[in-house]
Amino acid sequence: MFQHNINDSDPYKRPVFSVGNKIIRVLWKASWLLLCSWTPAPFHAWRVLILRMFGAKLGKANFIYPDCKIWAPWLLETEDVVTIGPNVEIYNPGGVYLGHHSILSQHAFLCGATHDYNHLDFTYIKKKIYISSYAWICSKAIVLPGVRCGEGSVLGAGSITSKNLDPWMVYTGNPAQCIRQRNNFLLENELDPSL
Repeated sequence: MFQHNINDSDPYKRPVFSVGNKIIRVLWKASWLLLCSWTPAPFHAWRVLILRMFGAKLGKANFIYPDCKIWAPWLLETEDVVTIGPNVEIYNPGGVYLGHHSILSQHAFLCGATHDYNHLDFTYIKKKIYISSYAWICSKAIVLPGVRCGEGSVLGAGSITSKNLDPWMVYTGNPAQCIRQRNNFLLENELDPSL
């Protein structure tokens, strides 16, 4: 049986993650499968509790659906009133931060790592993703490593971005392009931005 070997001369045969990291992720996946994946959608508080037990730093009133996939909860931080919708995948080896009232719609994918394809070692690169307050990552949209989605920004359905999104702007396509400005309802209604 072939396995990765940290001492192999071929960098493609070396493991990216330590044995300890792999063990904790297996425990996490098993726990989510047994304790959360089958639960009814409204049981958000229960799933938040389990995520916190695995080190997630979560705000109040988060809506986290049972069929989402979170690679490493200990590298996830959210503010209040965040939605991680059905079938969302968060691959977060570099960490993910979700601002208050941000939404990840169904099948959205946050991809926090890549490889340096120009280097012989195919070096693994992980970068933190920031989704700011009131930002909306629409259905099947993809956010790539190191991207910052500004306050109130929208990444349209099926769009892909490797670049930062400006606040209160709407982006669509692959690669995502800015198509219009979004109304800044915080200013229009003189809302407290911390709500």
